[in-house]
Amino acid sequence: MNLKESILNKITSFSDPFSHWEIDTPLSSEMIDELQNVKISDAPRSFDGTRAADAGGDGVDGKLRVFLEKDNSHLLINGMELIQDLRDKEVIGSIQEKIKKDLTNSFIRIEYIADRKGFWLKPHLDIKEKLMTMMLFINTYDESEKLGTDFYDTNMNLVKTIPYKHNSGYFFASGHNTWHGLEKKEIKIERRCMQINYVTFPTSWPING
Repeated sequence: MNLKESILNKITSFSDPFSHWEIDTPLSSEMIDELQNVKISDAPRSFDGTRAADAGGDGVDGKLRVFLEKDNSHLLINGMELIQDLRDKEVIGSIQEKIKKDLTNSFIRIEYIADRKGFWLKPHLDIKEKLMTMMLFINTYDESEKLGTDFYDTNMNLVKTIPYKHNSGYFFASGHNTWHGLEKKEIKIERRCMQINYVTFPTSWPING
């Protein structure tokens, strides 16, 4: 299975607390291995409920995740296959129809993420420049399925937790009511995942590249 096949054939739609779609088996075994083995620093951190917290001192973002960019694309060849899937006309059409947003002139952003012990996320809305947010999980350490993303209603009541199941994920369109986060929960070893966005600002990967 690959991302294109999963988006076209293996998604389930939900409307509560906002429209979102869960994806089954979106990653190939090669992509899982690549995501698992990307080196992400384990320097000490002091988490504050955002992805910006970093007590390591080398910038607010870099140590929590690795972005797929031109200068490392030769090392992340399976990630480049995802770029091709995300540029595919059938995939774009399917996602556009669901999220009701025009992706024509957007850009793709991919992040390899390793959330470690103590990490949590306050309920938040994505910036408007993110047209679509997709999160894909790999659970190679048999962490609790409760470590998936938490969805909230507009009163900040927890409504749903997307299970942190191996080789699964979800996506949604950013909007005024798409509150999501991660409650304070125990991460025993690592919560490894991949975030994919269609965005309005330039990245290395224009959708029409």
